[in-house]
Amino acid sequence: MKRLILFLALILITLSFGLIKAQTDSSSVTSTDTSTLRELINKKGEELKKIQEQRENLEKNMEDISQLRNSVQKEIKSIDSNINQLNLSIKANELTIDKLGLELTSLNEETDNLEKKIKNNKQTIIKLLIALQQKDKENLFFAFLKGGNLSEGLAETESITTLNNTLTSSINELKSFQIDLNKKIGTIQIKKESKETEKTNLINRQYIVQDQKNEKNRVLDQTKSQEKIYQDQIAELDKKQEEISKIIEDFENELRASFDPSPLPIKRAGFLASPVENPIITQRYGPTKFAIRAYRTKTHTGVDFRASLGTPILSVQDGKVIASDNNDRGTSRWNKYQYGRYIMIEHENNLTTLYAHLSRAIVKKGEQVKEGDIIGYSGNTGYSFGPHLHFSVFWAPSVEFKSIPPVAGLVPIGITINPSDYLPSNIPILE
Repeated sequence: MKRLILFLALILITLSFGLIKAQTDSSSVTSTDTSTLRELINKKGEELKKIQEQRENLEKNMEDISQLRNSVQKEIKSIDSNINQLNLSIKANELTIDKLGLELTSLNEETDNLEKKIKNNKQTIIKLLIALQQKDKENLFFAFLKGGNLSEGLAETESITTLNNTLTSSINELKSFQIDLNKKIGTIQIKKESKETEKTNLINRQYIVQDQKNEKNRVLDQTKSQEKIYQDQIAELDKKQEEISKIIEDFENELRASFDPSPLPIKRAGFLASPVENPIITQRYGPTKFAIRAYRTKTHTGVDFRASLGTPILSVQDGKVIASDNNDRGTSRWNKYQYGRYIMIEHENNLTTLYAHLSRAIVKKGEQVKEGDIIGYSGNTGYSFGPHLHFSVFWAPSVEFKSIPPVAGLVPIGITINPSDYLPSNIPILE
């Protein structure tokens, strides 16, 4: 039995040593007082809470602006609010990156301490193994006789038992240290990935801020702050959009005649993931009150998600990007048509998903994406009345791309399906 314990212990030490060497990387560790690190992390957390409160207050202000009638001043106020909101998001990105950096430093120091404990524990086990190996040359009977008298013999026997118990305890402790170390290594990897995501969001939001500033300058330059010019431009846009809707409606009616729903996946909540984190639906699919009032077709062909400008948009399932296009002919309000910047992803189940009104797309046609990948950022491009995400699900075989002047790029057309048949069922709905 003792030989078996020795053999297993040696294997355990060898394997755990190799695993630690393969998985840990302390090259970026900066030694810092643990209490100081914790204070810095907490401070960053408090600053992030304040930023979030400011963003919530700004969103309420943006809701007030949305109630104003269409005007140059409303347009400028909306753009200014978007810029302020984005700057707060950028500040939150910077704080989160700093906080994650501090957390990584703390975790690296913790892994260093665990590795030291594991090293010391191994040395203890090796000493115990050597001691047991020496005593294993004699059996318990001879060890008892070796004592010379009864008390010494018993003491010798007890010392072997104590060594065995201590060895078992040390091995269990080594296992515990190894489990803790592996958990820390996993957490480090997650936080590294989160830090890279925050950096990506930061860079793209900085681009979006510049786009908003350019848009503001163009609106001011082309209207000279004169309401009549603005109103005339918007009226012309509405007229053109009505014509575009009629053309799309005719195409889709033709496609619907050949619609066969049998190849579609069985309706199941959660079959598709949410396209945004912390999702809230602001307009459902079908003949909604807003659609009846605002759309020629009287039907909303997707679901709208609340998404302030610059919100990361996520792929709802693995698939291939079949389009990454832009229907706008400029950045001024009256040069925005249909879906604006949009992305379409085809999935291997007869479904194709559309993500529209984006401020920025970061994937290209032909790319493969995984569920949860960031593919772009929400915006207010296209025929949209405020920042949000329009999300549609199409029957994949019906999808076509049409050139419909004056729309730029190609317009995706096809038979839409209620996204709520496949999205998570616990998403709040505000209408």
